[in-house]
Amino acid sequence: MKHLLLIICGLTISSICFAQEFCGAGNTSFKAGENLTFKVYYNLGKMFVGAGEATFTSKLEKYGGHDVYHVTGEGKTFRTYDWIFKVRDKYESYIDTATMKPLRFIRNVNEGGYKISQNVVFNHDAHTATNEKGAVFKTPPCVQDVISAIYYARNIDFSKYKPNDKIPLTMFLDDEVYNIYIRYIGKEEVNTKFGKFRAIKFKPLLIKGTIFEGGEKMTVWVSDDANKVPLRVDSPISVGSIKVDMVGYSNLRWGFTSLINKR
Repeated sequence: MKHLLLIICGLTISSICFAQEFCGAGNTSFKAGENLTFKVYYNLGKMFVGAGEATFTSKLEKYGGHDVYHVTGEGKTFRTYDWIFKVRDKYESYIDTATMKPLRFIRNVNEGGYKISQNVVFNHDAHTATNEKGAVFKTPPCVQDVISAIYYARNIDFSKYKPNDKIPLTMFLDDEVYNIYIRYIGKEEVNTKFGKFRAIKFKPLLIKGTIFEGGEKMTVWVSDDANKVPLRVDSPISVGSIKVDMVGYSNLRWGFTSLINKR
């Protein structure tokens, strides 16, 4: 869902230098065939209950003469919670394996009755994005979509940053370009169903939307190893709060060296 990642702010000079250095960097964090599953918990008073799940899969394919990672993200509420807020989302991104830039983005969303379908084609040589209606928009170098931004960000070298630094990205969504960032918080340990992980912690600055509140209220933890797999997300929402935990994984590129106490 776009509100997990739409993050807006002006960039500092050091941040712009980083963006130029990182633009077009190759992938070292995941491989084709990786599968990740997350469970979404909704806070009801003093307890969290399972309300839905999300899955992310990647395949190696050809698109427009390029080798691409075809990444699909799907999210849905469990049927027993559809009456509260029904979600049926599917996002797809075709990411150039050599540059980690998206070539095509497909979005089909149904969130609480709000429905939208999008199909965007990127031309990075011409710096344009063309939507499903044929409208053409100018884009900056290294622009990302919602899904490609997640996998692109997994290749960030956090050792270059100190707590409170902002790390920028640019994203095209809903026919607009957003200058976005995540604020690096630091390192800490997090307990999961698999055991205790060393984790990298950061906060995105969100735009207020149908589900999430605006501001830096969401917290994200990713594994502090070469995979940089998302482990947990905590965030308030329009009513209550949610927690998202990784509950399944397969075909990781690297071993989970950040798992220090396995259950």
